[in-house]
Amino acid sequence: MHLLDIDQLRTFVAIADTGSFTRAADVVHKTQSAVSMQMKRLEDRIGRAVFERDGRLSKLTEEGERLLDYARRIVRLNAECMASFNDNELVGRVRLGLPDDYADRYLPEILARFSRSNPKAEVTVMCEPTHNLIERVQHGDLDLAIITHVDRRGPSEIVRIEQLLWVTSGRHAVHEETPIPLALGRPNCDWRHSATEALESADRPFRIAYVSWHSTAVGAAVLAGLAVSVLPESAVRPGMRILGPSDGFPALPSCKIGLIRARGGDNPLADALGFHIKQSLDNLGSTRPLLAPAAE
Repeated sequence: MHLLDIDQLRTFVAIADTGSFTRAADVVHKTQSAVSMQMKRLEDRIGRAVFERDGRLSKLTEEGERLLDYARRIVRLNAECMASFNDNELVGRVRLGLPDDYADRYLPEILARFSRSNPKAEVTVMCEPTHNLIERVQHGDLDLAIITHVDRRGPSEIVRIEQLLWVTSGRHAVHEETPIPLALGRPNCDWRHSATEALESADRPFRIAYVSWHSTAVGAAVLAGLAVSVLPESAVRPGMRILGPSDGFPALPSCKIGLIRARGGDNPLADALGFHIKQSLDNLGSTRPLLAPAAE
């Protein structure tokens, strides 16, 4: 059995991310000839070509695309393993982004886990909607972000799956009104799209009564009996009632929570924080974390 070399895989990922052997050489701190030799040895090891020329850029072959998913996992798992043993020595700053509703529910445990093993590290947290966070990660303004995953928004490592639910006040009957008043996120919010599409498919009239990208404001409208909204299961608060088909509300899709990271060189602090995020959020049981295309 041939074993894959992690250093070769790290270089392979850098080439895939930068589109160039020359730029990848800078990222992994090797000469271009050393990078080329590593890729020749990697191709010899797996018995397939993983790159083809596309003008002045290096393009992945079909086999290279297949290898890339595995390479990212192997390199990341290796980094997280080392971080889990060495994270007491880590110092510096790591920048994390996540939507405010995820911050309310998940951030206390994430920060508690991370700070216990990294007491000298500084964590900068930014709360914004997913589409903003994706852009900030791509531009290098954040090291990693917890996002709502949807298929059309680029790669994301899925770390948690929850059911999206209709919620109303437990003390009011606003869900019986016609049209149904809704409290939702802004027009580009994916949960909003899921809610309105489900009601349209069920021929249930509705109106948008309250709009905010902050979950606290949306939850306040629900608890005051002013509107119906949609939330993932773990976000349902005391005083809220879950609505289902028996109440005339169609089933909603599941909500996938993903983790994305900035491209570039090694970042032990980000690797350590990513490890603690996955430990805190994991509800996938024995299911291997999925690499899938990303959201809210």
